Amino acid sequence: MTANESEPTRCPWVDLTKPDYIAYHDEEWGVPVHDDRKLFEFLILESAQAGLSWYTVLKKRENYRRAFAGFDVNLVAAFGEKDVERLVQNAGIIRNRAKILATIGNAQQFIEIQNTFGSFDSYLWGFVDGQTIVNEFKSLSDYPSTSPESDALSKDLRQRGFKFVGSTICYAFMQATGMVHDHSLECFRRAELLLGKSKR
Repeated sequence: MTANESEPTRCPWVDLTKPDYIAYHDEEWGVPVHDDRKLFEFLILESAQAGLSWYTVLKKRENYRRAFAGFDVNLVAAFGEKDVERLVQNAGIIRNRAKILATIGNAQQFIEIQNTFGSFDSYLWGFVDGQTIVNEFKSLSDYPSTSPESDALSKDLRQRGFKFVGSTICYAFMQATGMVHDHSLECFRRAELLLGKSKR
């Protein structure tokens, strides 16, 4: 049996030449997330992605973890001008001042949502009535970039003062956190997740 024959079938967007990309797909993508700290992490990373490829951000994930206080929303929300200047000089992350400022502002609004709804999780999953939306995609062309739910989430987040949360970013965020199940029909992770056999 060749190496390719022994490999499971994965979603068509996965770059099989990148082991870290494969690991992200196999272990994280599409797993329902209900922990606020992890949701904040994905929100930071997805908003940083705006205009870039997801893999560009994924490669810098651990640098982001160190730069943004282990994704502790309360610490990030308290970042000041010195922190902004430190981050702008950090070659390990995307040194976009607008995105850095947006991350701090988004952290502050994230806390406001926690205070209002009890948790960001409760607020977020309300956009899908608390249940994962299961889609049936086969080829790369089947995948949408937005949905009515991502439109609604984006609109509400922007009204609350969040930045870099357009509908495309929100849909990617929903895919990553399992709010929508977009593993392709032939992907081995589809059955595992639908049967509740998550690796996380």
